[in-house]
This record gives sequence, C-alpha cells and structure tokens, in this order.
Amino acid sequence: MRFLYNSLLLAALFGFQPSAWAQDPMVLPRLSGSIELDGLSNEPAWEILAPLPATMYQPVFQGEMTERTEFRIAYDDNYLYIAGRFYDTDPGGILTSSLYRDGGTFADDYLNVVIDPFNDNENALWFWTTPAGIRGDMAVSNDNEGESALNESWDTFWDVATVTTEEGWFVEVRIPFSSLGFQAKGNRVVMGMALSRVIARKNERHVFPAIPPDWERGFAKPSLAQDVVLRGIASQKPLYFTPYMLGGGQRATVQAVPDAPYEYENDFTRDIGLDVKYNLTSNLTLDLTVNTDFAQVEADEAQINLGRFSLFFPEKRPFFQERAGIFDYAFDAQERLFHSRRIGLTDAGEPVPILGGTRLVGRLGAWDLGLIDMQTARSHGQPSENFGIFRLRRQLFNTNSFAGGIATSRIDEAGNHNLVYGLDGLFRVTGDEYLTVKWAQSFDSGLDRFRFDKAAFVQMRWQRRRQKGFNYMVWLTRWGADFQPKMGFYTRRDYSQTLGRIAYGWFPGSESVFRRFEPVAFANVYFRNEDGAVETGVWGISNTLEWKSGANLLFEMIGHYEDLRSPLSFPENTDVPVGDHTFYRVNLRYDTASGRRYRTILGASLGSFYDGTRTAFMLSPTWNVSKHLELSTTYQANFVRFPDRDQRFDAHIVQFRTLVALNTRVSASAFVQYNSAADLFAVNARFRYNFGERNDLWIVYNENLYTDQQGLEHRRPLSQSRVVLLKYTHTLGL
Repeated sequence: MRFLYNSLLLAALFGFQPSAWAQDPMVLPRLSGSIELDGLSNEPAWEILAPLPATMYQPVFQGEMTERTEFRIAYDDNYLYIAGRFYDTDPGGILTSSLYRDGGTFADDYLNVVIDPFNDNENALWFWTTPAGIRGDMAVSNDNEGESALNESWDTFWDVATVTTEEGWFVEVRIPFSSLGFQAKGNRVVMGMALSRVIARKNERHVFPAIPPDWERGFAKPSLAQDVVLRGIASQKPLYFTPYMLGGGQRATVQAVPDAPYEYENDFTRDIGLDVKYNLTSNLTLDLTVNTDFAQVEADEAQINLGRFSLFFPEKRPFFQERAGIFDYAFDAQERLFHSRRIGLTDAGEPVPILGGTRLVGRLGAWDLGLIDMQTARSHGQPSENFGIFRLRRQLFNTNSFAGGIATSRIDEAGNHNLVYGLDGLFRVTGDEYLTVKWAQSFDSGLDRFRFDKAAFVQMRWQRRRQKGFNYMVWLTRWGADFQPKMGFYTRRDYSQTLGRIAYGWFPGSESVFRRFEPVAFANVYFRNEDGAVETGVWGISNTLEWKSGANLLFEMIGHYEDLRSPLSFPENTDVPVGDHTFYRVNLRYDTASGRRYRTILGASLGSFYDGTRTAFMLSPTWNVSKHLELSTTYQANFVRFPDRDQRFDAHIVQFRTLVALNTRVSASAFVQYNSAADLFAVNARFRYNFGERNDLWIVYNENLYTDQQGLEHRRPLSQSRVVLLKYTHTLGL
C-alpha cells in the first residue's frame, strides 16, 4: 500500500504540468457560403481557406514529401467538413482495393480523420475513406494504446464524396455534429483533431499536425491531436427509430438421447423489434431497445486452442458499440471486468433472446457516464436474467489522467446474484510516464461466506508510453480465489502476477533502407496464491525490423514454464500429464509491403512443447483483383508430437474469404472455414443491399458440416446445422 500511496503522491505533485505535446488551440473557420458535396472542394467558400500545413510522418519524419497534400477544415451550424486535395504525379498509381463498407485494406490510398469530440485526450472517433469513396469508421479508446483500443465494429452517420482526375484524387467529408457529440462551454467547443493521407505504393503518410512517430500509431492518438475551437454550435437532438424484421429457418442435427440415431430438428423464425436512439443533449445519448436485434450476420473466425484456457472473441453487435470505450475496465489485453458478449449469448455462443433494455452514454460536466440495463428471457436451460452496468470517470490532475469507478450486476429470476464494483485510475505522472491502478471486488450468492481479501482484485502498472527510444512496463496483479466478475471475461483465478518488459525503438534515418528497429526483452510470471509456487512463466526476446517499403520481420525466442495440476487435453485423444514442463520455441513472421494489390504474411514456429515438440506454419495471401473483388486465404498448420508417449496430432485451419462489391451499396461476401481440430467445415455467405446508413437488407446463409464420421455407432448427417435468414433494418430520423 505504501507503493500505491507514493505513486499517487507523485501523480499529484507532477501531474499538473502541461502535456508533453501541448499546442495552442486553433480556431476553425466557418464556411462563408454553401458547398456541394462532390469531392472537388472548388467552391469560393473553400478557396478562401488556406490549407493546413502537412508533414511527412513516414517513412522519414519531416522528410521531403513526394506528392503535394492539402487539408482544409471548416464547419457550419450542423456539420463538420474536411476537404483533401491529394495531388499525384502518377494518378495511375493511386490504389483502391475495395468498395466494401469498412472494407479498405492497407493496399489503399487513404484519408484518415481522427476526432476527439470531448477533447478528453483518451477517446476518439476515427473516420477514413479511399479514392473509391468507401466509408470506414471505428472508435478509439485508451489513447490508442494497444490493439484492444480500436473498436472496428462501431458505425455512425456521415457522408463522403471523392473524384479522381489527372491531377490526383480529391475528397470531401461531411460529419453531422449529432454523430460526434460535444461539450460546449458558453459559446465555445474544443475538440481534438488529426488528419493524415496515405500513399500506399510508397508507404508514405502525411499528417496534420506535425506529430512525430515517437508513439505507436501516434498519428491517431487523441492526446496528440490538434485542439480546434468551434463557436456557436447548436445542440443537436435527433431521434432515430430503427425497426427490424427477421425471417428464416434453421435445421440442426440432434440426438434425442445419447447413442440414439441422429435426427433433424427444424426451427422457423419470424421476429420484429425496435431500437430507439435519442440525443438527450449534445453530449448524452439514450438507446432503448425492445426485442433486441442480436441476429449475427458475421461469423466468428475459427481458432486453434493450444493453451489451457478459453479463447476470446470480440463483440461485434451494433447495440454495444456507441462509446464502448467508456465501459473499458481491462485486466490485460483481453481479460476484462465487463464483456458485453455475456449478455444475450451463452458461453458456447448460442443466442439468448433479449426482452429489452436501455443504454445511456456520454458526459455530464466533467464526468464520463455509461449505463446499461438489459433483461434476457429463459433460453437454453438458463433462467431469465437482468444485466446491469454503471460506469463513471473524470479527468484528474491533468488532461491525460483520469479516475473512476464501475459497478456490474447479474441477477437471475431465482435471486441468484453476482455483484462487482471496481475503482481505477490512469495518471500521467510526468512526460510519457504513466501509472495505472485498479481495485475491484465481487459479491456472489454462490459463496458460502464472504472473505474480503479473497474476493478482491488489485493491479498496478507503471509504463513509459513511447515507440522511440527506451520504453518499459512493470505490471503487478493479485487476483483472489473468490473474485468472480461473471459479466466479464477471465481465464484464471487465485493468482499473483509479475510482468516486466523493456524495449528500445530506433529510427535509423533517411539513409537506411530500414525505417525502425525495436528489440524487446520481457518476462511474465503467474504465482499460485495458495502456496506461492510458480504456475506459469513466459520469458523471451524479440526484434522487429520494419523496412521503409512497409515490409516487416518479427523474430522471437520464447521460453515457457507450466506447472500442470490436471492433465491437458488436445485433439485425437492426445493429452499432457500432470507435472512441471519447460519448453522453448522460435517464432518468425514476415509481412510483405502492404501497398500492393497482392501481399502475403508468412509465419513459422519451431521448438519443444510440454514433453514433446511443435512445428507450426502460417500462410495468409491477399489479392485485390480489382476494387470489385478481393480474394484472401489463411492456412495454419500445427504438428505436435509426444514421442515418449507415442502420441501425436495435426491441427489445420483453412480459411477462404471472398468480397464482391458492385458499388458502395451492393455487396456480397463468402467466408469458408475448415477446422480439423473441431472436425468442422463452416460456410458464412452474406448479401447486403445498403439503401442508406443503417438501412440494410441482408440475406445470410450459414452451414456447418461434419468432416469426421469415424468411430460412430450411428452415422450422422453431413450437415450439423444450416441457417438461412432474411433481415431488414430501416432507420427513420426525426
């Protein structure tokens, strides 16, 4: 506790200093006349505005830009406008790989617009488009630190127009203030904003403001964005009704009793429901739902589980995406106190009917606020349950620090309950030095007695957030035996963890063919609380080499220790016995330059595996035949051998994905997967007609096929399950 006290004292003493990237706010101009959204930005209202200064971000920071780039920003009473004039001396080299909504790839030229609407230096909305005029958007949390900071499932209302000429490509973006939200102080609104242009074939990025590449994805970090001032913006309060209609049928293979012959069970679905969205204020949004539409049109990707714990699958359902970062309370990259897939889905991923619920997110004064309350129906042998979550947090000490709390409740109709509260804080102590502190506790009706320390979780992390130069992380965690956040995702309990990581990022300069090197050393150890013994240990070194072309090479040498208290099972009746196991592996991964119509990822892993060996390969090529057709496949192979016990298994995953788009409104996709470990072949095919934002017609076909019939007393049908759905959603705005 003394360490915690001293750390908070440091935050209080040093946290008031201005950010290491403090900039004077820039007053945005109002448009002086009307414009036509055609991409050209040639109206007088645009012409009188001076372009913003652009700087090369990569491959060499502040290097000489090979093409002329102009950004302009303006606004009127209802919209924020961004114009890009992206001149190109070789217009035939401008790359567009897709017409699919959110379907652009690293092989595209881009305009990226990152907006921190509440200027909290923590959360942002990321909009992007390509020369084809496709729209992509995602939400950013945790100041864009770590992969979990990007929520690619978030969508909102906005418009874009593009045109390509012999001079280059030109773009206009129009974003309603109602899609952003904001907080006014008097007549003044301050937002953060960062723009960037990508020239894919050159791996070249131009940015505004002149952010150096000292931080990972620094060009899209809310804390580094330019503060911009808008005046006289009226509060927007649109009301959206989104009814849906769903119809279709499914057929599943079942056994009435064990060892009985297989039979088909048919089920026909006809359903309607309604979602309502209303901006109570410019900074507070209310969502209401009745008979919630949680019909999935996108399949989870198959994974091979060669570890001890359950696999993590991200949330993709639209209802949970609006400012989802408010609810973040992560234990590590994947484990978290609240995981919305616990609502409306069983642990096996089967849908549970949602009777209704409400969701309130936004800001009240200095406080970020999030509230969810959902009621599920009885289904799959589970009782009706109520799920609640309440989140509050606010900036403290400086604009890069916050403190807050969270509470979750899961109560079924019989009165069984799981209640959790948590407190957390992120403090920028000085420069790029950050301290993270978390404390949580659960109360579960299934426990015979409550023990304060056993039902608690505590974590402290000290981190230097930089990509350039010396950076490090120290991480301490203690998880009690009775701490059970049953609305979260977690893999182990009753442990203490120590993690250390040290790295050095180096940018060789303009003369080198390499853009960046980053050698890393790390160690991560889990101790059992009951006896203090090491349960799991992982340690190693790695090095990342990035070429200026955009190609990457990763080399890793990893050591692993596991103390198994129970046998570990794998496919083909293979297992690992109880005992201590130490093993090592070498990993290689090479990504070709991304700014190509054809590109690939190659990976290999070789080494020992418990008391045996494991050899693994991965190949993932992608070919953008044209902007209308993308073909990609992934092949993963694992060959595991235990020669001393005469056991072995091979595990393969083959995935093939096809994206077809006639234009930005009409598209289709097919996703085919084969997983040898699960003896399953799966097909997910979708047709989409997009009449407008959130006005969609979907036709979905899913089928799972058995691939193994051996050793069965009764031969099962080839098809495990088949689903055909027709889904239509239509959003009405008032």
